[in-house]
Amino acid sequence: MREKGHFRFTGLIVLLMALLAGCSSNGEPTNEGKATNTPAAEEEGEAEGNSPIKFTFFDRNVGDSFDNLVVKKITEQTGVSLEIQQPTGNPAEKLNLMLASNDLPDLMAISRGDILDKYIAAGALIPLNDLIDQYGPNIKKMYGDMLNKTRHTDGKNYYLANWYGLEQYPVFGFMMRMDVMKELGAGVKVDNGEPFTVEEFVGLLKSFKEKYPAIDGKPTMAMTFNGENMGAISGTFKGMYGIMPYYETGNELKSDVRDPKYLDMIKFMNSLYTQGFIDPEWATIKTQQYEQKMASGSVFATTDAFWNLGKPNTILKEEAADQSKKDESQFYPYKVVAPGVDPQKTTFGPKNSLGWDGIGITTKNADPVRAIKFLDFLASEEGQYLMMWGIEGTHWDMKDGKHVPRPEVLEGFKKDWAGYSTETGIRKWTWTVKNGPGSDGTPYDLIGRYETDAVAKLAIKNLADSSFDTALYDNLGPSGGTPEAIMQTKVGETINKYFPRMVMAPSEADAVKLYDTMMKELETAGLAKLEKIYTDNFNKRKELWN
Repeated sequence: MREKGHFRFTGLIVLLMALLAGCSSNGEPTNEGKATNTPAAEEEGEAEGNSPIKFTFFDRNVGDSFDNLVVKKITEQTGVSLEIQQPTGNPAEKLNLMLASNDLPDLMAISRGDILDKYIAAGALIPLNDLIDQYGPNIKKMYGDMLNKTRHTDGKNYYLANWYGLEQYPVFGFMMRMDVMKELGAGVKVDNGEPFTVEEFVGLLKSFKEKYPAIDGKPTMAMTFNGENMGAISGTFKGMYGIMPYYETGNELKSDVRDPKYLDMIKFMNSLYTQGFIDPEWATIKTQQYEQKMASGSVFATTDAFWNLGKPNTILKEEAADQSKKDESQFYPYKVVAPGVDPQKTTFGPKNSLGWDGIGITTKNADPVRAIKFLDFLASEEGQYLMMWGIEGTHWDMKDGKHVPRPEVLEGFKKDWAGYSTETGIRKWTWTVKNGPGSDGTPYDLIGRYETDAVAKLAIKNLADSSFDTALYDNLGPSGGTPEAIMQTKVGETINKYFPRMVMAPSEADAVKLYDTMMKELETAGLAKLEKIYTDNFNKRKELWN
């Protein structure tokens, strides 16, 4: 009897301790940020790694509640549920406010750059190296050398890159109407993957203006641009000259405007303008106006990322006189190569293998082990296909060793991408995403890469070989909030101010004079000092990456 009573007393103490541990300071029970292991769950044999736990997660991109078919499968596999936090206003403002107030969630997806650097510098994110070594086998396998490249200057990893890995995929190109190209005698180059020389390209512009001075009573324009997207304009023309993000000379890194090929590019663009091939309104055209012009049928060419012409191409196909050839009425991307430039060394496809976002665990997280295990599952091949393809047997099937999407899934995205994604959960939560194919050769990004339309297929054929990794040049400028950061802003504003002026100068001589004036203003703004910072940071990064 004495022994039995002793066990009852001990059990009562254990029960009281458990109850106290499950209460917050105000006496309310809470399990947020902590695993919930109940005796019943243990009796049922539930593994500790899958016991229910809830984390708060700030995602600057998607603010929907964490609840759909894919989410249920993720929770089933990991035991993790999430409370998603996302700002209704400016994400950057919310991130700065959270950091200043130390009001942090458990997990965060932050755009790579100054804000992510601020969080690391403030000690708001925990280092992940030991956690990955102990609990992240899939992270180590999938990320590989990327973990070396995303290390901070102190040698530690504070985040996992998202949309990481170099993908040979096109970005910018010279967009031209295929049906008009055929009429103008472009021949086999309309679809055989061969690049155009400058002479051939200018010849097409000239032939278009001569053959079609007006269409349906409206004056035509050989080329127009989106004035709100100067990066796509300059990026395309830089691509044809093989201009890199920085001009490397000796052991120094300089601004790309110092590259001799930059002035050659300006001269070429100016020649197109003075010959009347470029829309005189281009610099002030807004996106909506641009799309309207491109869909009007009176424009032959532009420079852009090929996916930005989706709306105009849809309209052109719908309004094509010969519906059997409607695909030819679209704008397709082509490679134009400057004199003396190796087509294989053009730079139309800048791609950053470090990805878009950084996903980190904050110092507020009470269970970083469960958090890294959760991220490890998402980073695994199983997790990638779950997030990006959906559930096996429901959204896709394995046939002959390959993932095969069900037709209704592809059709659902074609009809209503946003709605179908919300309904199913496929591609709704894109965390720890790796570019490229899985082990069976099918792309992790089902909707973005599995099926490609005619424009994307030709873009890959014409321009995928111009892809290059910009990671080594990423964020080499001064830290935010420093005097040098103000210089950086001034330098950028000066280049943006002079770029359209040089293009629209009355003559080549005037364009060169404007270039010289711009360079003098850049020197006054502190360009030389900034270039020392670029060089220093560049060398440190190369040393860090070994």
